[in-house]
Amino acid sequence: MITSPGATPPDSQENTVPKYFTIWEAEDLLEQLSEPLRQAITQRAELSALESRIQEEARRVFLSGGAVVNQAEAVRLRLRRDALTRSLQETVQQVQQHGCLIKDLDIGLLDFPTLYQGREVYLCWKLGEESIQYWHEVEDGFRGRQPVDADFLAHHSGSARAS
Repeated sequence: MITSPGATPPDSQENTVPKYFTIWEAEDLLEQLSEPLRQAITQRAELSALESRIQEEARRVFLSGGAVVNQAEAVRLRLRRDALTRSLQETVQQVQQHGCLIKDLDIGLLDFPTLYQGREVYLCWKLGEESIQYWHEVEDGFRGRQPVDADFLAHHSGSARAS
């Protein structure tokens, strides 16, 4: 699981993206975020499979006493892993630069900070859901998701957070 705070890229001096989202602002980003999120999920799965293969190779070499080492294959696997790691980091940054938080890359879970009755909570969206239908307290996570209802819609807000 990758979890990290949403952040403005350091080279971006002007931040036009709110740090607290209304549900409508967050939903406006879903289409734009869906494809890079899918890409990150695929990259992470590929990276995990590659890591397993590298570990299997290392175990095989260890068990053979180092006698059977395919140097070219070992180098190729490590270079592919490094390139894939960089690509995944770039894709994650592409998603998070909008101010949302990637909470779980296995299921494509995003949180968008918002204010509800004066406190910070998260709008919660999972890849495949048509719209944002849930929110949760910051400390409750996915298991604490509650439906967005009329009261939530009336009493939540988005605004820029002081940096």
